[in-house]
Amino acid sequence: RSMPMSSSPSGRVLARRDFSKIMGAATAALALPGCDGRAAVGPDGMPADGPYDTALRDGIMVPMRDGVRLATDVYLPARDGAELPGPWPVILERTPYGRNRPSRSERSVAEPEEAKSRAEVARVFLERGYAVVYQDVLCRYDSEGEYQKYLDDAPDGYDTCAWIVEQAWCDGRIGTKGLSYAAHTQAALASAGAPGIAAMFLDSGGFSNSYQGGIRQGGTFELKQATWAYRNALVSPEVTGDPEVEAAMRAVDIHQWFREMPWRPGHSPVSLAPEYEAYLFEQWTKGEFDDYWKQPGIYALGYHDVWPDAPMVHMSSWYDPYPRTATENYIGLSRTKGSPVRLILGPWTHGDRSLTFAGDVDFGPAATLDGQLARDYWELRVRWFDQWLRGVDNGVDAEPAVRYFVMGGGSGRRTAEGRLDHGGRWRSADDWPLPGAVDTPFYLHVDGALRTQAPASGEASLSYRYDPEDPVPSIGGTITSGAPIMEGGAYDQREREDFFGSAPPFRPLAERSDVLVFQTDPLDEAVEVTGPLVVRLWISSDAPDTDFTAKLIDVYPPNDDFPEGFAMNLTDGIVRCRYRNSWEAPSMMEPGEVYEVVIEAFPTSNLFQAGHRIRVDVSSSNYPHFDLNFNTGEPEGLATGTRIATNTVWMDSTRPSHAVLPLVPVG
Repeated sequence: RSMPMSSSPSGRVLARRDFSKIMGAATAALALPGCDGRAAVGPDGMPADGPYDTALRDGIMVPMRDGVRLATDVYLPARDGAELPGPWPVILERTPYGRNRPSRSERSVAEPEEAKSRAEVARVFLERGYAVVYQDVLCRYDSEGEYQKYLDDAPDGYDTCAWIVEQAWCDGRIGTKGLSYAAHTQAALASAGAPGIAAMFLDSGGFSNSYQGGIRQGGTFELKQATWAYRNALVSPEVTGDPEVEAAMRAVDIHQWFREMPWRPGHSPVSLAPEYEAYLFEQWTKGEFDDYWKQPGIYALGYHDVWPDAPMVHMSSWYDPYPRTATENYIGLSRTKGSPVRLILGPWTHGDRSLTFAGDVDFGPAATLDGQLARDYWELRVRWFDQWLRGVDNGVDAEPAVRYFVMGGGSGRRTAEGRLDHGGRWRSADDWPLPGAVDTPFYLHVDGALRTQAPASGEASLSYRYDPEDPVPSIGGTITSGAPIMEGGAYDQREREDFFGSAPPFRPLAERSDVLVFQTDPLDEAVEVTGPLVVRLWISSDAPDTDFTAKLIDVYPPNDDFPEGFAMNLTDGIVRCRYRNSWEAPSMMEPGEVYEVVIEAFPTSNLFQAGHRIRVDVSSSNYPHFDLNFNTGEPEGLATGTRIATNTVWMDSTRPSHAVLPLVPVG
C-alpha cells in the first residue's frame, strides 16, 4: 500500500564518525569477497565506493490505514553533505522505547554496559550501503493514537513496510531487526504478510503463542506485564503531559502494591494511566484461550503460512521469557519455508548476550557468542543481512541450522566476581528438538527420591498447605521487565534480602513446608539434559482451583567456596488446575478427586556433572513471576478473597507422577 510522506524531512546531515569501537574486530574480520548486485565489494565486505556518511530525515509522520500517524526516522547514505540516490536495501526496527533514544539491546562485548544510540547503530549499516528506518509504535513517544499493547503492531507494521517499499530510496528489500518488543513487532508484521521482507533477525521475542509464553503461561498471568506497565506508563504521553499526574505516578510504592494482592481495575499501581491499566487487566482477565489470543500480533503459530519465505534467525536464551517462542517459531517455519531458518540459544538473561553471566552464575568467556559463527553479536547480525540483502557471499548460508549453549562443566568454585563458575560450551545440531535426545521419565517418590524406576504398588502421596499470603518467592528464572520487583537469571535457590517476598532467616526454598523436593542420588557420571522439561503430576486439592509449579535444579555438592552447596535453577513451569483438561474450557475441581495435570517448562540445556544431583521441586506458587491463585475459583484478575489450600501430589504405581527429561548422550 502506497502512502506519501506527511511531512517534509529535515535534511539534517550527520557528520561521519569513527565507529571502530562499535564493531571492534568484527568489520576487520569480514574478509567477504562478492558482489551485492549493484556495486563492487571490498575485502572487508564494504561497498567499494563506501563507507558512506549519514543523512537523517527525522520525525516523518507516516500515516496508517486508520489515519493515525507514527513518528519515523529515516537514515540514508550520504556523501559531502548530500543524500545519495540509492536505492538501498532497508533495515527496519519498530520500537516502543524511543526511535531516537539509546537502546539497551545494542551493546557489544567490548562495551557490554554501554547502550549505543540509534544513530550509532544506523551508522554501522549505512557505511555498508543500507538505509535504516526506526519507528515509534502506536502512542509511544512522538507517535499518535491510543495505546493498546501488541495488538496494533500487525496492521501498523504492514502499513509501514508498504510505505517503505514505495519510497525512491528503497530497492524493495527490507530486513527487520530488534530485541524483545522489537522482535514482537517483527513477528506481527510477518504474520500480517507485510510486503518487501527479505531477511529477519528476531532477538528474544516474536510471540509464537503469547498465551503460553510472554503474557500468560500454563493458564497463569506473567506479572512482568504489570511491572512493564508501571515503568512505561511513567514515560507515556498521558502521564508526562500532566505534571500532577506524573508526580502522583512517581510517588506510587510499587513494592507495597505487590504485597497487597489482589488488585482490581481502578485499584492498581497503574490506575493513574488508564490506557496502561486497561491493557493490563484485559490480558489478565482473559484466562481462556479464545480468539483474543489468536490475533496476528501475539500468535505467530497461527500465521506461519502467511510469513514471508525469507532467511531468518530466531535467537533467545535459557534465562529469557522467549526460548519457547524461538524454538516453536523455528520448528514451524523451518518446516514450511524454503529459505534458511536458524535457531540460536545462549545462556543469557534477556538480551544480555554481551555478558558471560546470568544472575550469580558465570558460564565462561565463550558464553557471549559462538566463535564459530562470529566473535560478536554485531558481526553476527551484519553478516546475516550482508548475505541476504547485499548478496555478499560470506558463508552464513552454510552454517549450522541450530546453535545452542550447553551450560555446565565448570570448576564449581567462586569466580573473582563472586559468582559460581558453572562453565559451558557451544554445540551445533541439524534440527530442534535435538534428533539424539531421548525423553526419559524420572519418577517422584515419597521418600524424596527422583529415580528412573517407577513407584511400587500401593497408595502414596505427599501434601502441603499453600497460602497465597505467603507464596514461594521467585529466585531468578525466565524473567525480564520485572524491575524493580524481580529479576531473571541463575541463582542459589534460597531466600535473600534483595529478592521480593524473602524474609529472615533467608532459608533455602527446599526447607519451606510448601515445597516438595525430589532429587537423584549423586550422579556416577555426567548427564546432559537439552530440550523442554515436562512434568506430569497426579494431584488433588480441597480447593476448587489452585496452581502447581515445577522447577529443574542442578544441585552442587558442598565445597570450600560454597560450603552449603549451590542449588542452581535451570528452568521452571506452572499450570492452573482449572485448565487441566482444556485451555478453552476451564472447569473447577471437586475436593478429594484426583486429577492429572501437565506442566510444560521452557527448554534448557545443562550438563549435570558427576557428583551433582538432578532435582525437581514441586509447589503451588512462584511469585511474583506469576500471579497468585487465591484458591477460590473466582475470575482471573478480579479476585476479591483468598483461602489456604491443602494440595496433594500422588506418586504410586497407578498415579506415577514424573518429570520427563530429554537426555542427550555425553561425548
